[in-house]
Amino acid sequence: MSLHIIIDGYNLIRQSSPLSSIEHKDIRLGRNALIDLLAAYKRIKPHKITVVFDGANAPQFLSERERVKGINVIYSHYPDSADTLIKKLALDYRERALIVSSDMDIIRFAESKGAATISSPLFENKINLASVYSITDNDEGEDRQWQPTTKKKGPGKRLSKRKRRNDIKSSKL
Repeated sequence: MSLHIIIDGYNLIRQSSPLSSIEHKDIRLGRNALIDLLAAYKRIKPHKITVVFDGANAPQFLSERERVKGINVIYSHYPDSADTLIKKLALDYRERALIVSSDMDIIRFAESKGAATISSPLFENKINLASVYSITDNDEGEDRQWQPTTKKKGPGKRLSKRKRRNDIKSSKL
C-alpha cells in the first residue's frame, strides 16, 4: 500500500521559521521554497505528495491544480477553503493518507476517517533528518550493517491500534 502525504501548505510554511521568513518577503517565494523542499524529499522517499494551498483570495488566472517538480499542488477557490479540500482528500484516501497539519479540526477529522496525522513541525524535522541520513548513507556505504542481538526492546505495554498505525506511517517518512 503506497503512502499519500497530504500537506496543509500555508500551515507548514507558517510553522517553519526558515519558510515563514521567506514567505514574509513574498508569498510566492514561500510556496516555491516549500515545493523545492518537498521535491528534494521526494527524490529520497518516493511517496506521492500533494500540497493544498488556500487560494480563496488568489487571482482568478491561477490554475486550480498543477504538478510542480513531481509534487501535486492544489489551490482552493471560493467557496472552498484549503481545509475543506484536505478533508475531502482524507475522506478519499482514508488509511492510505498521511495528513500534515497542526490544525486540530483537520487532525480530528482525518483521524476519524482512518488517516494518519503528523504535526507540521514534526514533519519538517523528519524531512530534514531524511536529507541528512541520505547524505551520510551515501558516504558510509556498506560499513553500517545490522548486528544480531538478543537484547529485548521497549516496554511490554502495547500502544492503541490507531497509534500503532500512525507510527507505522510516520516511520515511512
